[in-house]
Amino acid sequence: MNRIALKNLLDRKVVEYNNERFIMRDPVSIPHRFTVKQDIEIAAFFAATFAWGNRTTIINKSAELLQLMDNSPHDFIINHREQDLKKFLHFKHRTFNGHDALYFIRFLSLHYSRNNSLETAFTLGGSRGIKENLILFQQYFFSDEHLQRTEKHVSTPAKNSACKRINMFLRWMVRKDANGVDFGLWQQISPAELICPLDVHVCNVAFRLGLLETNKANWKTASALTGILSLFDEEDPVKYDFALFALGVEEKFR
Repeated sequence: MNRIALKNLLDRKVVEYNNERFIMRDPVSIPHRFTVKQDIEIAAFFAATFAWGNRTTIINKSAELLQLMDNSPHDFIINHREQDLKKFLHFKHRTFNGHDALYFIRFLSLHYSRNNSLETAFTLGGSRGIKENLILFQQYFFSDEHLQRTEKHVSTPAKNSACKRINMFLRWMVRKDANGVDFGLWQQISPAELICPLDVHVCNVAFRLGLLETNKANWKTASALTGILSLFDEEDPVKYDFALFALGVEEKFR
């Protein structure tokens, strides 16, 4: 498939899936339940963290966690008491358990006690680029005492991870268009800086389409794919995540 035909295919799939019909069946539906910026950020951060495996399960477990916060995540993060945390000890989603949840809550509590938005946690490196900012975010996130096992839930480019879930979270927070899926709440990161969320499905589709020379999902591959996609739209390359995801998961591209 030549580049023009490939761009036309991807553009068609973006139009088909980047719309409000997509929201209901996707983890992005979780932050869409809220209207306050901080509630959206917190709900999105947990939903993105849980985003591996079956999408229905991801949505249900995200909703379960938020219910433990009385569906007022920012208020809970800021104002909870020690006794309110006991109920989280029984929470579990795949390898994410109650101790992980408690650390996430502690980090968010400390952060929001000093900041109005989670955006500041992702811009610690200023203009040094998204890779450096994600490395610094992971270091900042785990700057308090924590269990080693919890580190598996927040990836870093420093270990050549594709950082799929964090990049998906950033897509939700940064991208803004008229279609209603992504929120576009943050202003300090440009959509042009984002890295395409790369999981095994997206990676395999990109490889079969000739966008990648390998189907190994890591930071190097995610960056390479984003560079190719920027040839199609340099200002918003990660919009093609909708197309690659659709071809890989919704339509089982072969």
